[in-house]
Formats: sequence, C-alpha cells, structure tokens
Amino acid sequence: MGVEGLSLNYIGVYGETSGDNQQGVLGITTNREGIGVTVTNTRGGKAGLFTGTVEVTGHLFKDGGGFKIDHPFDPANKYLYHSFVESPDMKNIYDGVVVLDDKGEAEIELPNCFGALNKDFRYQLTAIGAPGPNLYIAKEISGTNTKYSRKSSSNNNNNNSSRFKIAGGISGMKVSWQVTGIRKDPWANANRIEVEADKPDEERGYYIHPDLYGQPAEKGINLLLFPSEKGTGRSKSPK
Repeated sequence: MGVEGLSLNYIGVYGETSGDNQQGVLGITTNREGIGVTVTNTRGGKAGLFTGTVEVTGHLFKDGGGFKIDHPFDPANKYLYHSFVESPDMKNIYDGVVVLDDKGEAEIELPNCFGALNKDFRYQLTAIGAPGPNLYIAKEISGTNTKYSRKSSSNNNNNNSSRFKIAGGISGMKVSWQVTGIRKDPWANANRIEVEADKPDEERGYYIHPDLYGQPAEKGINLLLFPSEKGTGRSKSPK
C-alpha cells in the first residue's frame, strides 16, 4: 500500500500544493496487484470527495455511477440524479435530428475522427411527426480510410468514411438518428474489458456486497484484503 490514512475525528491524510503540475498526495506501488492509495469509510459516509476535475489514466471500476446536480425546478431544496449509461462494449454514441431534402434523403456528416475512433457501427432512425415506414440507411459509413494514425491530419470535410445517408422518407420529414460505434483506438485495443471473469482463488466465496446476497460482513472482499483491527477500523496491510 502506497498511502494509508486514519482519522477518528477529522483528517486522515492531508496534502496541499501551490505549484502547477504538482501532487498534494502521491501514492505509488510497484507491485502489479498492489494499491497506491486506499481510502475507506466504514461508517457509511463518503470515502472521498473531489472538488474539481479528476483524471484517471486507466480503467475506472465501480458498482454504479451517475451525476448529481441542483434540481432545475427547485435548485435550493432538491437534487437531481441520473444514472450512467453503460455497456459491455467500449461504446460511443452519436445522435441528432435532420430534415430530409426534396428527395426524402439526408446525408449525415459525423466528426472527422469518427472513422479512426470507431468500428462495428449500428444505426437507428425514427420519423418525427408522421410515420416513416420506408426509412432506411442508403449509404453506410465507409470502412476505408478509417485507420488510426499517429500523425496529425488536417480536417477533411469530404471524408466519406465519416458520413452516412438516410433515404426512403418524404420531403421535409424530420428524422431522429442515432449511430453507435465501438472504440478501436490503440489504448482501447490494448485494454479491452473482460466482461465475465472468474474470481481469483483467494477471493472465491467472498463478495463485494455480501449483505445483498444474505452473507455476513466477514464475507466481504474488503475485509478479506484489509482485515480491520478491532475497535479502530484501521486496515492492516494485506497478506
């Protein structure tokens, strides 16, 4: 463990810096299975509070997540929560609304980086205001010229790999469209998430949330890795 903090009253670990690109608290482990910083709240409160931008260079694993803001209708007295949209894939979502031309068609231009960033495209079309039973994708996003390049390239609005075409509608019809793609950039290709995985031998029979499965607290993964010292809540180093 790189950094461990314990406080029975106020602050367990405090770090401050006034310089640019400096660290207030730094935890490092050279062990592949080690942990640089561990923060635990055993009383049900917040284990950490970050005010400002947080950057993670690697995977972020969590039980769930979402945003919390002042409620637009009653910001002084209520919060509004929304859950994250999640997928087993590294999925990107693009959407919009377009009005079809006099031929009942429209060409959708996506960001220039779309083809280099994504693969395995999926489409959805929904007519707004009237039925559109004949709507279809007349021209798919091209698979050519979509390889990731280490060299910077100038914007090219004529890049057909970042376009697709809608047809089968009527003039003036409004259409809501959605396209999804799966990341194929170098980091994503090297770090695919394993959707289902067996627990390590030493963690079998233990749970992230044992109470939800009718198991005692002693069956918790955290207590397995960091057994608490009785009466203090302080964690010992894992064996």
